[in-house]
Amino acid sequence: MTSGGKWGYIVSIIIVFILSTLIYRSLQTSLNLYSWLGIILITGIYSFIAYLSQKYTGFFFLEKWNKISLAVNRLSAIDILVALGGLIVGLVIGALLTYPLSFLFSKITTLPLLVTLACGIIGLALAIIRKEDIIMIFTGIPKMKLLRGQNNIAKILDTSSIVDGRIADICKTGFVEGDMIIPRFVLKELQQVADSQDPLKRSRGRRGLDILNKMRKEKKVNIRIVERDFIEIRDVDAKLIKMAKVMGAKVITNDYNLNKIAELEGVEVLNINELANSLKPYVLPGEELRVQIIREGKESDQGVGYLDDGTMVVVEGGKKYINVVIDTVVTSVLQTPAGRMIFAKPRGKM
Repeated sequence: MTSGGKWGYIVSIIIVFILSTLIYRSLQTSLNLYSWLGIILITGIYSFIAYLSQKYTGFFFLEKWNKISLAVNRLSAIDILVALGGLIVGLVIGALLTYPLSFLFSKITTLPLLVTLACGIIGLALAIIRKEDIIMIFTGIPKMKLLRGQNNIAKILDTSSIVDGRIADICKTGFVEGDMIIPRFVLKELQQVADSQDPLKRSRGRRGLDILNKMRKEKKVNIRIVERDFIEIRDVDAKLIKMAKVMGAKVITNDYNLNKIAELEGVEVLNINELANSLKPYVLPGEELRVQIIREGKESDQGVGYLDDGTMVVVEGGKKYINVVIDTVVTSVLQTPAGRMIFAKPRGKM
């Protein structure tokens, strides 16, 4: 059990103990030895069942604790002040109601405490739900201004997006907001690639580690390394999807298969390759392009060249122009999952 799971487990036991005590107090005027034994027995049974459920059914308390921690981290100073104001108002109203209720239900000694707590919780909930209206009343700030900056959903990086390196440049521009989550098991996988015997894999792994160090130094990016692991799951991609579900986060990847599996699981994915393809300039049939033919194509008499952004240009009749820069006219454009492909012919041969 990790530290987060232990804290969630302990907090839940304390809550059950307090609730059991309040229930016994509402049923009896005073607590005797048998009452305390009953409270301890209920808490003990709950602790045992909770321990078994946490150990064998997927870290229930750890997931809930992580969700609560993530929600608290997202709260702004305004959110906290409004919530505290709602709690205080609710407690004051509850305290005022306890005086008349003490005459109506004099036998239930814990009723004033329960009413005060209930009013405090209701006040807290209403303040959070109507936060924009409350702030607008006191400050005059419109709702739309309050909603700015709330789209800071955390993004989980997988190994392919780190090794690719373009994520660092994207984050530097400021287009991607929110925390960048690096799971510990992704770092472990990246370290294994960096220690590989294969020179190509080793260089890619070390490049990925350099990219992470570069991102940590960038002020516009908030890198968080999360220790959470899913021991019962072996596959790294499956762990990423599970973590995204638990944290309510998105996944940034270049992996086509991970992209499809995540979509099936209902997890939102940001694919860097799709972003790069969408940013490439559009060309229409009839436009002219200057391109250098660098190799033969798959079909006879075809030549292949590339634009500055990496878009492949297949030139019909371009085989004889290998290593020559020629002017071409676009005949058609094909969009594939791997990217955009342009078909053209040498100018003057249309």
